[in-house]
Amino acid sequence: MSAAKSQASRSLHSDGSGKNDPREIFGWKMYDWANSAFYTTVVGALFSPYLTRLAQSAVGENGVVLDLGFLGAVTAKSLPSLCVSISVGAQVFLLPVLGALGDYSNLKKRLMALFCYIGVTANCLLFFIQDGLYLWGGLLFIIANVCFGASIVFYNSFLPEITTEDQSDKVSSRGFAYGYLGGGLLLALNLVLVLGASGLGISTGLAVRLSLLSAGIWWGGFAIITFRLLKTRPEKKLPPGKSYLNTGFLELASTFRELRRLPLTLRYLFGSLIYSNFCLQRFPRAGTFQEWKSHLSAGDLSYGSICRGVWSASV
Repeated sequence: MSAAKSQASRSLHSDGSGKNDPREIFGWKMYDWANSAFYTTVVGALFSPYLTRLAQSAVGENGVVLDLGFLGAVTAKSLPSLCVSISVGAQVFLLPVLGALGDYSNLKKRLMALFCYIGVTANCLLFFIQDGLYLWGGLLFIIANVCFGASIVFYNSFLPEITTEDQSDKVSSRGFAYGYLGGGLLLALNLVLVLGASGLGISTGLAVRLSLLSAGIWWGGFAIITFRLLKTRPEKKLPPGKSYLNTGFLELASTFRELRRLPLTLRYLFGSLIYSNFCLQRFPRAGTFQEWKSHLSAGDLSYGSICRGVWSASV
């Protein structure tokens, strides 16, 4: 009986092709634990209200921070939304090319690490954004968010290579669970820090900057586990006559053509796209909206803004 159980366990953990290795799967899941700190603490809760308050301190409540000519003006209140929009727009053009690199090259682990730690560096540098440096803060956020998305492309491309098809759903859902736990845990700790700043003898602004820094350290620190345990996969041949530059876009077009035969799937994906983009644009603004209602002084963050960030980042 024990021999049979041992054989079954070996079959579950490995199919002879290097898949279903528990250590490698654990390393893969830990990247969700690591990077979710950026999305909960930075994107979901603190970046938008903090950047808005810095800009308002410099130019007034609804002053102009960027004059784009015939395109209009960017105000202090709209600056965070612009940063999100630019970072998402950049990902639209960058990620299909990176997807092809992830599918066919043997550089996926190195590129994932490269984008991860560029993003981590930009995230950590937000600690130094104070007073009139709000435009630099916006630029750092754009870099961090683009690199976050780029690293996720390579992260996702590892899944079919480390698990068999019958295990991929379970591993993927547990990766999401790790992300919720990791991101939620750090956000809760940062909530305690920001709300208890005065009791610790520090300003709320410093508490926010420490929280932003903690997200970068968390992301980069726990990602080390991922890069130690994930293995480099061999290169796959590109389709004849194709390059990395056009393969990603061609495969994307092929997917859309295939979706014509699946109208229900197409409706679901379209609805999901609308919903996720609405959330991406609105959730980072939730904390700022609460501050406008509360009429707080520059540099302050309210209990309501943090709680809204907790809720939005967990959706």
